[in-house]
Amino acid sequence: MLFRRVFLRWLFIAPVVLPLWMVVGWAIFGAGGWSTLGLVITIPAAFLALLVIAVLVNARPTVRAERAVSWTDVGVIGAWHLLLVAAGCYGAAALLFGVLALFAAVAAFWASIWQLVADGARRMQASMTEFERLANQNRPDAPTQPRSGDDDGDVIIVHEVRD
Repeated sequence: MLFRRVFLRWLFIAPVVLPLWMVVGWAIFGAGGWSTLGLVITIPAAFLALLVIAVLVNARPTVRAERAVSWTDVGVIGAWHLLLVAAGCYGAAALLFGVLALFAAVAAFWASIWQLVADGARRMQASMTEFERLANQNRPDAPTQPRSGDDDGDVIIVHEVRD
């Protein structure tokens, strides 16, 4: 749990640190002129992508309640961050790591969206179940368990006429 909490904090530090590492790596490893052009495009894109993913992860109710990310987040986003660090080393495989980091960014985005929607659906289902329980609690003739599915219960049709 501690590692997942630290990783949540890291998500909001990474939009500054990882693009900065790409600039520092460019200076340390002596990348050429085309790498400078790549930095002009990559740095703002990486900053925005890292920030959007961090906000999407933090938007989940379970992340805010537990103050920790899921293990899926740690795996997918952690792999993306490691690929960004590897791409910032500007070695012989920098282009490969850059392309893999791009695919990992797309995977991290969709994993974050999927978890946000799934978490929202679980929370909505729990809210509706609680609402049905409370609604049935106030009716003396109500069953003890809320009905689910399509059963042969009574159907009431109301016809309203206005003058």
